[in-house]
Order: sequence, then structure tokens, then C-alpha cells
Amino acid sequence: MSQATDPATLEQILAAAADAAGTAAAATPAQRAGWLNAAADALDASADELIALANQETHLPAAPRLQGELKRTTFQLRLFGEVLADGSFLGATVDHADAAWPMGPRPDIRRLLTPIGPVLVFAASNFPFAFSVAGGDTASALAAGCPVVLKAHSGHPELSARTGEILRDALVEAGAPEGIFAVIHGQQNGVTALKDPRVQAASFTGSVPGGRALFDIATSRPSPIPFYGELGSVNPVVVTRSAIDARGEAIAKAYAGSFTLGAGQFCTKPGLLFLPEGHGLEDTLREAVSAIPAQPMLNERIAAGFADGLAKLSDVEGVEVLSESGGAEGISHGATLLATTAKDFLADGDTVREECFGPASLIVTYTDQAELISLLGVMEPGLTATIQGEESDVDWIRPVLPSLTRVAGRLLWNDWPTGVTVTWAQEHGGPYPATTAPTSTSVGTAAIERFLRPIAWQGFPDALLPEPLQENNPWDLPRRTDGKR
Repeated sequence: MSQATDPATLEQILAAAADAAGTAAAATPAQRAGWLNAAADALDASADELIALANQETHLPAAPRLQGELKRTTFQLRLFGEVLADGSFLGATVDHADAAWPMGPRPDIRRLLTPIGPVLVFAASNFPFAFSVAGGDTASALAAGCPVVLKAHSGHPELSARTGEILRDALVEAGAPEGIFAVIHGQQNGVTALKDPRVQAASFTGSVPGGRALFDIATSRPSPIPFYGELGSVNPVVVTRSAIDARGEAIAKAYAGSFTLGAGQFCTKPGLLFLPEGHGLEDTLREAVSAIPAQPMLNERIAAGFADGLAKLSDVEGVEVLSESGGAEGISHGATLLATTAKDFLADGDTVREECFGPASLIVTYTDQAELISLLGVMEPGLTATIQGEESDVDWIRPVLPSLTRVAGRLLWNDWPTGVTVTWAQEHGGPYPATTAPTSTSVGTAAIERFLRPIAWQGFPDALLPEPLQENNPWDLPRRTDGKR
């Protein structure tokens, strides 16, 4: 196991990141794209070594899970290269001087997004590639032109160290400055780095208690910084009666597969299933869940936390265990499906409404649309909300949508939330406690916006303006000029 980074090395890393910030910010989009593509190539070339390490430390299967996750990781590095080539991420805006401007003469003023500075990234436990060392937070921060200090997760320290070596070497060999990237180990070092005035933003994926503690540190610094935390999420699924009549058995089987995927250790796991009373899917659900074998969880701490959370949920009055599979042995757990009524759900308090991280989910039956809206009204926000419905349900669903948009950053129609594609339109966020920054996303190309800040340049001579704002637009960027694109 990797040892905690010693204080002297931590200081060197933070100083190097601060020193690299100017050079990284001054690099052209094409140069940064070259860095990211080189990093992706290097990780792909080391796939066998990295996947073996990840399998050893996380107990996740090499194929197809870890193979697919590494491909996702290198894909998103390259996708941010496309974002850089597109150039619209800079939000370049030019307003020429206008003596006839309706609110009085307007000066020449030009606006551009610029890198925020060194970023501290806290890696996640459940995605050792895609949300870890070379994951989306790192990729988007590097694309923005920000050096990254990566706090490795204790669940896969050797993988983190090796991935960090490969990533850093590839970036520097491609022309990035020496302090562009480094990995640190140790919980206290993460806190120390978060408090350091050279760090200008931070991101985190993990638990509500851990994320909230770090958020409080980030915002209580003498100079507070943005903290982009992805925390807890229950992710409700609403099923209409028409959908049950049309394809109830298929929905039940797909739901069982979704909430147990990866041993239920996805932040987008559907933790609540709202079914109409008299749905008649009990036997199908029991059979689907009972057929799912026990799966190893990421580590002993997470397995113990799941067992504790499941025990508390099972003990709530009005909650019954509908189906179980596989039992528990060591860090392996089977699936558990529980059920309750709308009346009990409304009366039972926080336990039935909180995330239980692992292969468990809760069914809640509702009588009508009004009761469903009442149920959604007491839920904490999360990352996703799903509707399984039919086209004939449009008028019935429309009044429910405001309740769903209140609690989620991504809405799904006849799909399952455990697939989060990396693309231009993706939104992976939501109101607290899903995230600490509901106006942002941690997946998709818009993630780059978290690590940029705007600067307006008023009255400057052309020679002193950044290239994207100069009159002849030397980078040939998409721009808004005098209100027109």
C-alpha cells in the first residue's frame, strides 16, 4: 500500500502546480489537446498492467467492467481534445464601442473565460479509472488549462500511483509544464492541500459526510474556493400503470439488473421504485432478484457500511423484505429488495429516503397521481429521476414532471439511470445533496466550465488582448460580436 505523501513532497507538488499554472493557461487549445491525446494513448498502451492492478485492489471484474471503464477514461480525455478544438468553451464575446448604445455610450468591452488555477481532485472509490486519477475531473481541469493535484483514494492506492506516473509522464513528454499533474496520498494531506491558498478549486466524488466536510473547509478558507462535490443520490423510478400493462415483466427484470449492477455501487443506482397499487409484479421481482448472485464489494469499509444501512432500512416499521439473494460472506453481498406503502414511506422519516450504497432498493406503492406527487415532494434531490411510461401517459405524467425536475439533474424516459454516457449534452449533477454545485456537471463536455472564470477586458489596445479577443480572431474561434454569433 502506498504511504501517505510526506510534508516536504506535498509542498513541492503544490509549489510546482502553482508554478505551472501560468504556462498551462497560456497554452493554446491545440497544445492542450495534444497533451490529452498523448495521455490517452499512454493509458491505452498500459491497459493490461492497469486493469490487473485495478482488479486486484477493487475486486471489480477485468472484463467487461474494467476494460470498458478504461476505454471510457481514454475516450473522455480525447473528447475534451475535441472541446478544445471547437473553442466555444471559452465564451469569447466582443462588444465594440458604441456611442449610440441606448443606456449611454458603450466602451469597447470583451469577455473571455480563463483557467481558474491549480485544481485539487479527490478521486472516487467506485470507478478506479473513470472517476479517479485520469477521470473526468482531471480531464476537464487539464482541458481548461489548470494543473491538477490528485488526492488518491485509499481503496486503490497502487493503481492510483501507477496511473499517475503514466499520466504525468505522458503530459510532460507532450509539452506540458513539469507541475501539470501529481498524485498525493493520505487523508490529512487532502485536507492540507484543500486549505492551501495556491489551490483555486476542488472536486470530489464520494459520500455525503465526507463531501460535506470538505465543502465546509473549502468555503470557510480565508479565500473560499469553488468545491464541486458529487455526494449522495437515491434516483427514483416512477412506473405508470399503462407501462405495467404493456411490459411489466420486462420492467421488473431490467430494474433488478439496474439496481444490482456493479453490486449496487453506482451513484446512479435506482434506489426507489414507485409502483401503482395492485401492480402484480411481486413474483416476477422476487424471481429476478433471487437469481442474482452475491458480488464482492469494493472493500471492507464499504461492505460494512452497506450491511449497516441495510439493517437499519429493514428494521423500519412498515418496510418488509420482498426478496433476497446470495446472502453475505466477507465483502460479498447478495441483492435485497424491500417494499413499503406510500403511507409508511411518508411517515417513516429519513431512513427510507436516504441512499443505501450497495445492492438494495426499496419499492413504494402509490394509489394515484396526487399521492405520487406527495411522495416525490418529501424526497431529497439526487442525480436522476426515471419514468417508465407509455405515450398514452403524456397527460398523466405532465403534472408530475415539476416534482421530478425539482429532485434531479437528469430525467430519463423508458431507460435506466446506471448508464451515464460521456457526451456534449450530458448532465451529471443535481441539487444538494446530489452535488454541492447544482449549476454544474461532472460528466460531459460542460464539465470544463467548472474550472474556468470570466474576465472582461475594457478599452484595451488590440496588442494587449488575449488572442481569442483580438480583432482578427487569430484562433478562428466562434464568438458573439455585438450581440450576434
